[in-house]
Amino acid sequence: MKTSKSSARPAKFWPVMGFATLAGMRSMSAPAFLSHYLSRQPSSGLAGSKLRFLQKPVTANVLKLLAAGEMVADKLPTTPDRIAPPVLLGRLLSGALVGAGWYKSRHGSAIGGGLLGGLAAVAATFISYALRTGISKQSGTPIALVGVGEDALVMAGGAALVRGQQPAHGEWRPM
Repeated sequence: MKTSKSSARPAKFWPVMGFATLAGMRSMSAPAFLSHYLSRQPSSGLAGSKLRFLQKPVTANVLKLLAAGEMVADKLPTTPDRIAPPVLLGRLLSGALVGAGWYKSRHGSAIGGGLLGGLAAVAATFISYALRTGISKQSGTPIALVGVGEDALVMAGGAALVRGQQPAHGEWRPM
């Protein structure tokens, strides 16, 4: 069966949008989920690439620890808003990393995936910030408690995103 470019696009495009949304909400969660997936479903698309480190189990474990630390730090009153320029830059870079890594793992353009992931992460940052602050203000719920709900959404969304992915074409490996 011949695969057209349009039928292959969702296998790259929509997962990047999902990972980038996670990056906009919690910058370290997106690479942690991607690396977790790639360490269990390695792709020949990353062979020889500078992004191949995402497939290493040690990378996945370190990123998971960083993601957990970020969830704790997010609740501290001294933590800057996610839309502050240095924090926003981190989310942009996280989105670019997961976009580039996913596209490359699917034998696509790391640059194209990185651009898509970075832009989507910035958009998700502003949207999630507006939602979090709006929910807190409208409901009178402390912002940190709304953040706990956001953490749950990130964890559930990331797990569902990873669970729903198929290995790259021709690379099925049992988990």
